[in-house]
Amino acid sequence: MYGDAILPPGILDIAKATQARVIKGDIFGKHDITDQIADVRLLLAPLAREDVKTVRCLGLNYEQHARESKMPLPKYPVLFHKPVTALAGPFDGIPVAAQAREAEGLDYECELVAIIGKEARDVSESEALAHVLGYAVGNDVSHREWQLKRGGGQWALGKGFDGWAPFGPGIVSSRLIQDPQSLKISTKLNGKTVQDSSTRDMIFGVAAMISFLSQGTTLLPGDIIFTGTPQGVGSGRSPPLWLKDGDVVEVNLEGIGSCTNKVEYTSSKPKL
Repeated sequence: MYGDAILPPGILDIAKATQARVIKGDIFGKHDITDQIADVRLLLAPLAREDVKTVRCLGLNYEQHARESKMPLPKYPVLFHKPVTALAGPFDGIPVAAQAREAEGLDYECELVAIIGKEARDVSESEALAHVLGYAVGNDVSHREWQLKRGGGQWALGKGFDGWAPFGPGIVSSRLIQDPQSLKISTKLNGKTVQDSSTRDMIFGVAAMISFLSQGTTLLPGDIIFTGTPQGVGSGRSPPLWLKDGDVVEVNLEGIGSCTNKVEYTSSKPKL
């Protein structure tokens, strides 16, 4: 069930909603926000699996993150994909499978997530944001050993495990966030801030990346785009700061709220 969160005055974090107005119809087309009020018992991933088309991700898209990674600034957006099964809800555990426990390297990445709401092909940068349904915050959970050393040059293996793309806590309409390049973005690990930046540090802004990705390739309603992470990741530190069983990761984006996920060396499955 989709709903329009009812927030107390002065509160912008969707995660704090306890009630919502039920939405009926096609969220990408004709729909109505009804007067029916429903209690929020559990926030799931803000798009149902059947409504998700693809999960695109950008790497090295913040200038300071590229520098801490000792990588040259990219001339073009660095694109990779995650499977739909990587998606998870804003409070789900982050399951770490046996294969991902073979070596150290588990890392966090707070990211602005853009959700496409209207089909886009060959759109200009000035038109691009009109195709965005809204925004969320997400964690591009990554395993650097599998991403960089065991993946044969492809990043997806180290980023595509089940539940390794929690996002939410909801989708804030692009009508409310008209400038996605002026938002504070951060990560806390066990309550301590480890990433603290602004989306203005993006190398390719949201409009530029959507325009680029739409050239010759149709973006569909329900496409999800993780837009890159700022500096402060565990792999960029000396010594590295790797996630461990029981760690709690909270990613936050201004105007949207937080996702809080606990690392679990178990077989827990994401709630899609």
